[in-house]
Amino acid sequence: MRFFVASTLIAAASAFAPAVPRTAAPLRPSSSSSSSSLDASKCGSYDFDVIIVGCGVGGHGAALHSRAQDLTTAVFSGKDVGGTCVNRGCVPSKALLAASGRVREMKAEQHLEGFGIRVEGEVKFDREGVANHAKQLANRVKGNLEGSLVALGVDIVDGRGVLTGKPNEVKDESSGKVYTAKDIILAPGSIPFVPLGVTVDEKTVYTSDGALELNSVPEWVAIIGSGYIGLEFSDVYTALGSEVTFIEALPNIMPTFDREIAKQAERLLIRERPIDYRTGVFASEVTPGVPGEKPVTIKMIDAQTKEHVETLEVDAAMVATGRVPNTSDMGLKESGIETSRGFVAVDEKMRVLTKHDDGEVVPGVYCIGDANGKMMLAHAASAQGISAVENICGRSHEVNHDAIPAACFTHPEIAMVGPTEEQAVEKAAAEGWTLGKSQGSFRANSKALAELEGNGMAKVLYNKDTGKVVAVHIIGIHAADLIQECANAVAAGTTVQELSMMVHTHPTLCEVLDEAFKGAVGMSAH
Repeated sequence: MRFFVASTLIAAASAFAPAVPRTAAPLRPSSSSSSSSLDASKCGSYDFDVIIVGCGVGGHGAALHSRAQDLTTAVFSGKDVGGTCVNRGCVPSKALLAASGRVREMKAEQHLEGFGIRVEGEVKFDREGVANHAKQLANRVKGNLEGSLVALGVDIVDGRGVLTGKPNEVKDESSGKVYTAKDIILAPGSIPFVPLGVTVDEKTVYTSDGALELNSVPEWVAIIGSGYIGLEFSDVYTALGSEVTFIEALPNIMPTFDREIAKQAERLLIRERPIDYRTGVFASEVTPGVPGEKPVTIKMIDAQTKEHVETLEVDAAMVATGRVPNTSDMGLKESGIETSRGFVAVDEKMRVLTKHDDGEVVPGVYCIGDANGKMMLAHAASAQGISAVENICGRSHEVNHDAIPAACFTHPEIAMVGPTEEQAVEKAAAEGWTLGKSQGSFRANSKALAELEGNGMAKVLYNKDTGKVVAVHIIGIHAADLIQECANAVAAGTTVQELSMMVHTHPTLCEVLDEAFKGAVGMSAH
């Protein structure tokens, strides 16, 4: 079975680009104590064709594509195969959302009565069981990723990789051993950002890393930040019985979302739940408490005047204020690479630049994923990794970040691709084209109504002059799955005229999009 999976991965990665003559070593058995790619490499004076520093989703994607191009490849995993996404992010958080979502559904008596279903007695859950579901999923996915690397003949170095300051060299920080490669891809990922004044103990005051452990379900938890991470955890906590208070520094709750979608999200995800919020304030000082004995203390100041406005005492506080690059102490400065707030400058081909303003290309060094700051999403990192390998192979490639979708896995979900409507208005004005807008509603969708999930909308933004889709924003049941059709349309430059004539299965949720596409050209959807 593992051989079949590996073969499928090779075929899929090879399909990314046409085959070209290569001089690298052919596929070979996985490394062991008696056989390594140092012996098998055909890449001249180098140990490997490609070394990848970091083994998250981005590094893994780059490694798969590198091997599909017959390049000898090593990955420095830092004993963290899967990285943040698999071990402390996207994957385990989805497990918590799935389990807590079931609890929410079973407690929603009025919703169940609509189906003619009644749950007798109290709905109970095992906190440790829910937490174990997340851990087991993360371990399973991590094992699958590691297995795929071994099956494809990727050498996995357990230590953390750092640049030595000399071209083509990466040092294993643990052993001190230096490895060489023609090309190096930096994929170190990111870590949670903790603002000054916030003390984290990962027990009563914690980042997303600690929250995923689900060591407790606090009666009252403050979430500092109302972006994707904060929203998803508010969904988990309220489903399991917590009250939540958001603390947001910017004037609006959910500041990075399209404003029309954010307003609907506020109604569906906040007002109908035991959630309140403070906006325009900083959590200037957060002091951990003692579970069951002493509360967490949060002092808040006005974001503009910096004057103290309120002090909260809660059972727990989650810090969800974003992430910062994990690039410290990895030899960047010694290699002549300047960072800005930890971010590594790259060009559109993922080649590292010496600095952000008018920097020069550093030969043979690429940087992908959160560390370059272009788009801090796991699947964006993977796309960038594939793109970097394409450029290493001499096939010019640039990632279209406007066509990369994103999703927030709340109940209901939020998903988007392209700019917000506010950003699109500015873009249209600056570039001299007319912005069009069309909407579809879940309230008129048969499948959504069958699920008693009629709340939500899909908004399509398009260029009226060319008909091309610019952006799509969705809030509603399974929005995260629906957005892919829209991302493909943006990537392919498909027009609303073309989309309006494409047949969508009936009855399905994707007919919400069909309604929006048809509406853009003056057609009606039944």
